This record gives sequence, structure tokens and C-alpha cells, in this order.
Amino acid sequence: MNFAYDGYYAFMLVAASMVLLMTAPGLALFYGGMSRAKSVLNMMMMSFASLGVVGVVYVLWGWSMSYGDSWASADGSTGKDFLGLFASPFQNFGLSNLDPYNYVFVGFQMTFAVITAALISGAIADRVKFSAWLVFLPLWVTLSYFPLAHMVWGGGFLTWADGDGLAGMLFGSTDGVPNVAPIDYAGGTVVHINAGIAGLVLVLLIGKRLGFGKEPMKPHNLTLTMIGAGLLWFGWFGFNVGSLVSPNGYPADVDPDAFLAQFGQETGLVWVNTTVATCAAMLGWLLVEKIRDKHATSLGAASGVVAGLVAITPACGALTPVGSIILGLVAGVLCSLAVGLKYKFKYDDSLDVVGVHLVGGLVGTIGVGFLAAPTAATSAIPEGLLYGGGAKLLVLQVVCALFAMLWSAVATLIVGLLIKYTLGWRIKDEDEVEGIDTVEHGESAYDLVGASGARRGLSGHVLASEPATEGVKA
Repeated sequence: MNFAYDGYYAFMLVAASMVLLMTAPGLALFYGGMSRAKSVLNMMMMSFASLGVVGVVYVLWGWSMSYGDSWASADGSTGKDFLGLFASPFQNFGLSNLDPYNYVFVGFQMTFAVITAALISGAIADRVKFSAWLVFLPLWVTLSYFPLAHMVWGGGFLTWADGDGLAGMLFGSTDGVPNVAPIDYAGGTVVHINAGIAGLVLVLLIGKRLGFGKEPMKPHNLTLTMIGAGLLWFGWFGFNVGSLVSPNGYPADVDPDAFLAQFGQETGLVWVNTTVATCAAMLGWLLVEKIRDKHATSLGAASGVVAGLVAITPACGALTPVGSIILGLVAGVLCSLAVGLKYKFKYDDSLDVVGVHLVGGLVGTIGVGFLAAPTAATSAIPEGLLYGGGAKLLVLQVVCALFAMLWSAVATLIVGLLIKYTLGWRIKDEDEVEGIDTVEHGESAYDLVGASGARRGLSGHVLASEPATEGVKA
């Protein structure tokens, strides 16, 4: 192999490891700190469970459903996929018949599936059975994540599909290539809109926490949240920069000099765009807080960081640095305003998955239609509406976002209802009052030893088998 390819594969291994770091411990710390003291371990366990379950499922059939290139029908004939929606789960089951050089891409894409599922957990904190979550994970990624990954990144219905997909239907194609192709560089639809809608559906299906809207449910440890936000920001460079794809195929199939030029220029642009959009979003969130609440908070800074990262994800390779600043600022402001909607409309999105990931994903995905601009590093990018490129790209981005929302909503509802009427989602009311850490895991994040020698949780309750009958202040 050429040294350019060797360096690229080494880079991809590092990027995959950085994205893995985003879930454990990054997201686990971010969500754990935002939770109440009596549910922090459960919140962190939901992230770790996503890593365990989705990691195994992805190797077994996730990669094949997302990126396999044949579908065997009853008569033995084969095609590209099933109606452009997903590829065969059996073609590369267990990574069989896989080119060894693709293992690095399997690892990278696996980490995306893991964190997408883990993101949903923040919407349903404090109140669901751990067993229900374990059953939800493989079903949801199979029905929602893997198909959307195929439709957006695997040559399916929402992207190329030989010119026969959504883009070709709307604006035609030339020589099998859509005249206008949608842009989702690293997961605005597949990851953030998908997870945000899933969180909203589950929140509506499962119901509110006891006391929601009546008693304070403040984060118990913002230090953990700030550390988690920093780890997410660091890992996000692997997330976005690692999503570079050569326009001519895998690195080994293209001219090494051309690939090195693309790699050197595009990765730098994506890194800068990711950074400045995140900076601007944090400032935008803090500005809203200062004007509205008279305080700029650490939680607001951490949330603004994530909002900016979410918004720039689909757009990081399609904008100029100035465009990225504008997008980040808009995302920070809108997401800061959106997280308050749960109180107005009375849905209990515990850790603001809807307000940050759904809204941020929509801002980024649709924002591409306004702000996309070719640069020296990304000359093939079409111009957005504000750069004189017309409305076609904007229309396509909106339609793709709406399709992703609909697909995710239906898939999540199917899985959610199945679990609701079999295992059941919710823990008992008295167990929720006692604390899900103690009931579901038999542990407390902050065990203290009292003067009597009895082990006590942070609330002061003795950790015993008797259920509590009064609310635990956390």
C-alpha cells in the first residue's frame, strides 16, 4: 500500500477511538452530571449498555444492513438493496465475506450507531426499566438507525441510488447521478434528528417523571457535565473529521496524490468549521441566558457546546468558516430557546434531547441549504440559497429532514409499543421515588458511612430493602 493509504487507515483508527470516547465516558459523564443524584448510575449505565448491545449487533448484521451491496430474493436474483431502504442483513452477517481493509470502516461506523442509540436515553431518564432499555436497543437500531444509515450514506433512497432515489425524483439526474444531491457530512439526519425524534416519541409514550413541573429536578453535579462536554467536543473531531469520503471511492481505488490533496485540505476545513461553530453556539446560548435569566451558567455553556457540535455535524464539510460561525450562533440561540418548550407543552424530555439534538440537527441539516459554499478544499459543494445557488438544495435538505423524522417516529413507535405491552417501560412509582440506582442496580453513586456505620446514599436514606414512602430530594 502507498504511505498515503497507510496514514489514512491509521487516522481512521484514531478517529474511531475518539468517537468511542464520546459515549464512554463522554456522554455518560455529560448525562450523569445532569441527572439527579439518585439516578446518575442508571443514566451512565444506559450509555454503557448502548456500547455493549449495539457494538455486538452492529458486527452481526448492522454493517451488512447499512453498507451491504446485494439483496437476495426468493428466486436467487440479487439487487442493490431492498427498495433503497436497507441492504441485506445476511450478506455480510458477522462481517463474513468482508474485505479486510473495511474493518476500520466497520469500527468507525459502529461507534456512530452506539452513540446515536445512547443519545436517546437522556430523554427518558429516571423512570424506565433497565431491562426494557436493553431490549429497545437492538430493535431500534435495526428498524431505525441501520435503514437511515443506508439511505443516507450507503447509496440508498435519500442519496445516490443510481439517480432513482429521492434527489433524482425531485430534480432529475444525469448519467445516473442526481443533479442536486443532499448533504449530510457526518450525521444530521442519521444521528441527531433520528435520536431526537426517537426521544420525543418515547417521552410521549412513557410519560412524565413523578413530580415533573411541580418540584425541582436540577442537575446534581455540573462538574461531571462540564467534563463530559469537553470529552464530547474532543471526540467530535473524530466524528466529523473522520467522516471524510473520497468522491472517487475508497482510498486504495484513487490516485494517491489526489487523495492526499483532498485529505490535507478538507480535514483542516472540517476541523476549523467544527471548532468555530461550537464556539459560536456556546456564546449564543450564554447570550440568551444572560438576557433572559440574568445569568450565564455552566450548564448553558456545556449545552451550547453540544448544540453547536450537533448543528455543524451535517454541514462541516460544506460551509466556509464564516458560514460555520453563523450556523453555530443560530443553533445556540434556537436550541437555548427550544429546551424550554417542554414546560410549555408539558412533555418530560429529561435532559433536553429534543431541544438540543432534534432542533440542532434540523438547524444544521436545513442550514446547509442556506449556507453551503464551495471552497478551495470542497469545490464540488453546491451553493446554498444565500450564496446564489437557488432553492433546490434547500428544498432537498428540508425534504430529507422530514423523511428522517417520519421514519424514526414510525420505527420508534413500533418498538416502543411492543415493549410497553410486553415488558412494560416504567419502574414502579415507589421505586422511582426511592431512586432508580438503588432499585435497578443495587448501588448508589455517593455512598456515605454514617456515625452508626450504616451505609447511606446522598439523600441520607439507609440503603436497605424496604421501599421508601416519601420523596427523595436529590
